Amino acid sequence: MQLTIIVPDLQVPYHDERAVVTLARFIKTVKPTNVASAGDEMDMQTISKWAQGTELQYQRSIGRDRDLTVKILELLQVKHVIRSNHTDRLFNTIHLKAPGLLGLEELQLENFLRFDQLGITYHTKPYEIAPNWLLMHGDEGNISQTAGQTALNLAKKTGKSVVCGHTHRAGMMHHNTGVSGKTTSSVWGLEVGNLMKATKASYLKGGINNWQQAFGMLWQDGNKVTPQLVPINPDGSFIAMGKLWSM
Repeated sequence: MQLTIIVPDLQVPYHDERAVVTLARFIKTVKPTNVASAGDEMDMQTISKWAQGTELQYQRSIGRDRDLTVKILELLQVKHVIRSNHTDRLFNTIHLKAPGLLGLEELQLENFLRFDQLGITYHTKPYEIAPNWLLMHGDEGNISQTAGQTALNLAKKTGKSVVCGHTHRAGMMHHNTGVSGKTTSSVWGLEVGNLMKATKASYLKGGINNWQQAFGMLWQDGNKVTPQLVPINPDGSFIAMGKLWSM
């Protein structure tokens, strides 16, 4: 039996330290076959469009944030990373504002986040993380406010089950088609929530959100895959594999 753990949006430095440490301890103990990140590992808030013309743009924290992101990815033993809108900010900023820096190896995302040092494979396109299961970020299609629906919509479009992040919501949906009592297709949509600390997200108006902390697991035996969603409690603890995990 193979186990793949899907790490949701961290958006360092806005991550929840307790949830991250607890998940890292879980991963170290259970020794999964694979660990993948669904994107937005680093927020890159100082180069976002929302930072333009504000003090945030001059915060000079991007180096510290990068180093912390690398440390957390290593702690979580991540081996696969998918492209995402927040990490796209690095290329987009250079492309639009400093095109003379294009092609500088140090500023390519894989090198900037030291993926080679960490043994991480970076995927710019949907990646088949398990048989007939695609890892995507979640911003490739229309976003639904209903947890699980964004992933399921992507699954219907691709014809394969999809696990994704981006929405910060935790949910799982299933869709079958059939005729004459026989199933002709079956896909899942799994959204793995987030590992952010919502109180750090100052851009939320009034702090209002419908986000859920969680992470995903894909159990695989041959070509058979079963998805599992693990909700994380407000104190960073969670129940998985019949045990309470906490700091």
